[in-house]
Amino acid sequence: MDLGISGKTALVTGASRGIGLAIARTLAAEGVRVVGAARTVTPELEQAAAAVVAVDLSTRDGARSVVERALAEVGGIDLLVNNVGAGDPEAMSLNGFLDSDDRLWQRVFDLNLFSAMWTTKAALPSILERGGAIVNVSSINARTPAGAPVGYAEAKAALNLFGKRLSEELAPRGVRVNTVSPGPTTSPQWTDPTRLGGKVAAAFGVDHGDLLDDLPARFGIASGRLTAPEEAAALVAFLLSDRAGNVHGADFVIDGGTLKAA
Repeated sequence: MDLGISGKTALVTGASRGIGLAIARTLAAEGVRVVGAARTVTPELEQAAAAVVAVDLSTRDGARSVVERALAEVGGIDLLVNNVGAGDPEAMSLNGFLDSDDRLWQRVFDLNLFSAMWTTKAALPSILERGGAIVNVSSINARTPAGAPVGYAEAKAALNLFGKRLSEELAPRGVRVNTVSPGPTTSPQWTDPTRLGGKVAAAFGVDHGDLLDDLPARFGIASGRLTAPEEAAALVAFLLSDRAGNVHGADFVIDGGTLKAA
């Protein structure tokens, strides 16, 4: 299927690994000139992207600067993927509400909500001029916060509503805004024992490898497996494409049937 995005430009945040890297690779394979932004640039991202930017997107200045760099590198932005999220291991704490201070909440919201707001505001003039599209990568935790690190589900829920608001405002001006909400994926957030997956394994008192094997059953994933980053990336690419020309303000869940509500 020709997605009709060859020759366009895209800024993808949080692009160094996992879903972000898969999005960068998928868009590049469709002929998109990708600017990949991440705190730490990986060789895999350098190979996939037309340009890379090392940046801390949890700050307003970082978000503005990455858009300036993207505009300089590719001349304009057609497509924006606000994928950066989760956070460093300390921010992804499994402590309860009473054990989580204001500083942790602020860090989680800066990265998972405000980074998307700041980046979008900076990129929007170019996107409006080109009649482009935006996809925000959220999480099923926005709908079911049980077990999520404190602040993470709340920030993703706010991100979902931010996307709805943007869509209402921008659809009449020719810009589409949609959301993709993955469930657990085979990305470093779960597969790296030093990140969230390792913390959850420790909390359950089980081996990390055993946790990954048991995760589909623990989470009630109907398909019996975690989502591959490439599957989420394919959905993002479709939503950015001309094939989704009348899809506005939607939240697409890709979780193997984890969420049970109709």
